[in-house]
Amino acid sequence: MMKFSGTASYIATPDLAVAVNAAIALERPLLVKGEPGTGKTELAFQVAAALDAPLITWHVKSTTRAAQGLYEYDAVTRLRDSQLGDPRVGDVKNYIRRGKLWEAFDSPKRPVLLIDEIDKADIEFPNDLLLELDRMEFFVYETGETVKAQVRPVILITSNNEKELPDAFLRRCFFHYIKFPDRQTMQAIIDVHFPGIKKTLVNEALTSFYNLRDMPGLKKRPSTSELLDWLKLLLVDDIAPDTVREHDAKKLIPPLYGALLKNEQDVHLFERLAFLARRG
Repeated sequence: MMKFSGTASYIATPDLAVAVNAAIALERPLLVKGEPGTGKTELAFQVAAALDAPLITWHVKSTTRAAQGLYEYDAVTRLRDSQLGDPRVGDVKNYIRRGKLWEAFDSPKRPVLLIDEIDKADIEFPNDLLLELDRMEFFVYETGETVKAQVRPVILITSNNEKELPDAFLRRCFFHYIKFPDRQTMQAIIDVHFPGIKKTLVNEALTSFYNLRDMPGLKKRPSTSELLDWLKLLLVDDIAPDTVREHDAKKLIPPLYGALLKNEQDVHLFERLAFLARRG
């Protein structure tokens, strides 16, 4: 069986690769947590690419119900069609809309199913999927058929820790927390996205970035994706490394800081610290 070790465009640390391959071997969902912007959702895309598997994505919202992942029966449209004399009303299957789990179960080739941000939904959402994820089948009451997975999908579930997930659900998952990349790993990630970028610019940008992340009192620390956005802007505007460089990171606000700081509270905090440092 092919094993995941990252791709040309995605740096997977050894512990992340081990977690992905363990979940595949155990045939259990991989529950991935970590700071926003650390590549949790992107992981599913890269696993699918590495395994040459079809990718099915289910992006969960606060209003999402577990049953929608199985199927939805459109009784209202069927009633309207019956009033209009539409011949389709004779077959209830015409009013069954397949959900993402049904789509995954029906795939003839082993798919990768992403259930993204599961903690956004109601607290009962994970529990409502326990049976289907365990048995890889569900019953369609309107048609009387049982839908079974042709091949067990590789399931990746992401969470931003907005809610605690039920213990019964956690027991059925293989868990991995994506740690925020250290400087060496971040350098490798940058090299993938910006091959040939000046090392001096990267060094100064990384120093400013990690100093900014370490500032006490930040409401939202900048993430990997925000660092990549910032570097892209530095390159577009041809910002010199000298402009980014500062021995004391609190003395100067970095250029184009809007790519890194995403709320006014953090901007005001940074400006206040920079002002106090200048006075000092």
